[in-house]
Amino acid sequence: MSLPHALLTSIAEKPSSGYELARRFDKSIGYFWHATHQQIYRELARMEEHGWVASAEVEGGRAGKKQFHVLAAGKEELRRWVKLSSPPMRLRDEMMVKLRADAAIGPIGLLEEFERRLVLHEEELHNYRLIEERDFNQPDLSRESHLHYLILKAGIAFEESRVQWTKEILAFLRKDEA
Repeated sequence: MSLPHALLTSIAEKPSSGYELARRFDKSIGYFWHATHQQIYRELARMEEHGWVASAEVEGGRAGKKQFHVLAAGKEELRRWVKLSSPPMRLRDEMMVKLRADAAIGPIGLLEEFERRLVLHEEELHNYRLIEERDFNQPDLSRESHLHYLILKAGIAFEESRVQWTKEILAFLRKDEA
């Protein structure tokens, strides 16, 4: 996935200023595709050059505040991109290499880092559950909401598996260090 396609999707959902887009991005797509605010603004300028989005100054807003909306060429680009095959996600986690290093050279003191990571995964899972309870507790969801819920459920499943796996690693490390 590329950042322009993530941004096009977000703007297609709701035309936004760069600042609003960056904030919304942090609260939605940002859960599975990270970008800094600087990257977002730089990409918005490129997308405007390509004719995928247009911006207009917001009346009554701060000077220079622009709102972006998707143009026909941007929608076509999204349609083209969506039809491309996507490779399955491959795990790329530095901690896996650290575990291999631990296996190769002996205990290197990973217990504290895994304890920290367990807390982070539990917090993220808790946040996802709050979103689930707040946004998806009605039985008849619209198509859009149902798709958003399925995306959230993927995040929930990921965090549940990371919590379970991290607890297993912690149990092993604690026993190994005893």
